[in-house]
Amino acid sequence: MIGKIFNDLLTGVDGKTHDIARWSWMLSLLAVTFGAGYEMIHSNVPALKDFAEAVGIIAGAHGAAVMLKKDTEPKEINNVGEDTK
Repeated sequence: MIGKIFNDLLTGVDGKTHDIARWSWMLSLLAVTFGAGYEMIHSNVPALKDFAEAVGIIAGAHGAAVMLKKDTEPKEINNVGEDTK
């Protein structure tokens, strides 16, 4: 189930083609999350404002990137394996 969720998050409409913009979004979000966790463990002070700003910037930038390239994604494939129109 977790694999299906990550597959849906990181691939295009067809569920097979990996999308660099979505991978970049996921890796950026993980890097900021782990960085905030590391900072919290070592300083014992959660910098929630900085974390929220970073996540907001990542979400906005990568959301715009995915929207700009939506027309280049492969078409969805139906159950028979033919391209839908």
